[in-house]
Amino acid sequence: MQFFDNDGLKLAYLDEGEGEPVLLIHGFASSSFYNWVQPGWIQTLTSAGYRAIAIDNRGHGQSDKPHDKAVYTPTLMAGDAAALLDHLGIPTAHVMGYSMGARISAFLALEHPARVHDLVFGGLGLGMVEGAGDWSPIAEALMSADPEGITHPRGKMFRMFADKTKSDKIALAACVITSKEEISAENMARITQPTLVAVGTKDDIGGNPQDLAALLPHGEAIDIPGRDHMLAVGDKVFKQAVLDFLKRHRI
Repeated sequence: MQFFDNDGLKLAYLDEGEGEPVLLIHGFASSSFYNWVQPGWIQTLTSAGYRAIAIDNRGHGQSDKPHDKAVYTPTLMAGDAAALLDHLGIPTAHVMGYSMGARISAFLALEHPARVHDLVFGGLGLGMVEGAGDWSPIAEALMSADPEGITHPRGKMFRMFADKTKSDKIALAACVITSKEEISAENMARITQPTLVAVGTKDDIGGNPQDLAALLPHGEAIDIPGRDHMLAVGDKVFKQAVLDFLKRHRI
C-alpha cells in the first residue's frame, strides 16, 4: 500500500498495472483488499491492460479512522477520491464503486465531473435514490458488546464481516448512517457519463439496477445472476460485463 494526505487524514491506496486508469472505490466495512484484491479485480483489470487504482476509504482498511460521524459524508469521501487522482496526476479515469463505493462514485461524478470518464455502479441500484433500508441496526450491531446476541440479519452479517476484517467498529458505526445520503432522481439525471449498473439478483440491499439506469441519460444495467450483495462482487458475469463496458468507452 502507498499513502497520501487529504483533509487532515492519511489515506492508503493501491496502484498497479499500466494503461487507462480505473479508480476503484470499495463498499462499507470493506477495503481495497477485500473488495478488489481478494475477489480478483486487480488481476482482472491489470491483465486486460488497465491501471488499477484502489483507495481505502476513510475509516477503512489502512487509512485513518476518525470516530466523528460528520466526516463520513459521500461528498467528503468523493473528495478523497478526487484528491487521489490529483496526487497521481490523473486528469480523468474510469470509476467503479461497489455498494457505498457506488454512492461515492456518483457524488464524484456530480461534484468533480471532469475527473470521471465513465462509471460502474456495482451492488447499488435504485437504493441509491430511494434508500436501502434502515441502517441504524447495523450501527447497533457494530457497537454490540455481545455479537452472539445480535438478531438483526443484516446487522449480524456486517458485524461478522467487520470482525473478520479486524475493522475499527467505532469508525464504521460513525460512517454507516452519514454515508447513506440519498441522491434525488433529478441529480441522478445530471450524471451524463456512460454508466453501467450491476446488482445481484439475490441482493436485498441494492435495489433494482434497471430502474436506476433508466434515470441516467446514458445508463445501462445488468443482473448478476444468482448472487447476493456479498457474493456479487467477484462474479465472472460482472467482471466480463465491466471489461466489455470499459472496452466500449476508451479514454
